[in-house]
Amino acid sequence: MTTTGPGRPRKQQPSRPGATARDEILDAAAELFTTQGYANTSTRAIAEAVGIRQSSLYHHFSHKDDILEVLLAGTVASGLAFARAVCAGDDGDRSPVAAAARLHAVALYDGTQLCNARWNLGVLYNLPEARSARFHSFMADRTELRGLYQRLGAELPENGWTAAGQNGDLVFRLVESLVNLRADGLNTPDSPQQAADAGIVLCGLAGSLAEVRAQSAALVARRNP
Repeated sequence: MTTTGPGRPRKQQPSRPGATARDEILDAAAELFTTQGYANTSTRAIAEAVGIRQSSLYHHFSHKDDILEVLLAGTVASGLAFARAVCAGDDGDRSPVAAAARLHAVALYDGTQLCNARWNLGVLYNLPEARSARFHSFMADRTELRGLYQRLGAELPENGWTAAGQNGDLVFRLVESLVNLRADGLNTPDSPQQAADAGIVLCGLAGSLAEVRAQSAALVARRNP
């Protein structure tokens, strides 16, 4: 048996990605929550998947809900930070193409995070537990992210496809649909781009899509070097 420090004896050498035992616990929990279900996963099962004692897991997390809280927060954090940066860095260009590019960039970045994460943690959004007051911080962040989509979408001209003021929410929902696409094994590396493109098309800017994509790519590259 090897050890990783006081109070954290291991049954085996680390086999999961992560610089710390806490990271490995999160990775194991993410796998089990998304493949076996949250209710069906015990802290004992998580500990066994990492190769530590259950008591050692409690050195890092006192309850299974604490693990879920961290995982949920991680699904929103980077997308929210990017959306905030795009909104804060608005250069004042109110042309339809520039406005659409900002929305497209947020959708593309957010969708890429959801599709490229090691585990499909977006499926946890549908858990009844995720709606409880225990996870109010996650819900507040998700609500803020949705609000930023709506703010960006409101800058687009009205069109015959969407009701007034609904552009951003439509794109937000398209991005979140990638979670189900991935759960069904139907996502591809192009799925985030396709979802962002579809949003812009449904917002009535199909004729400007190539220009929107070019400006969006520049925004993503600038905000995410």
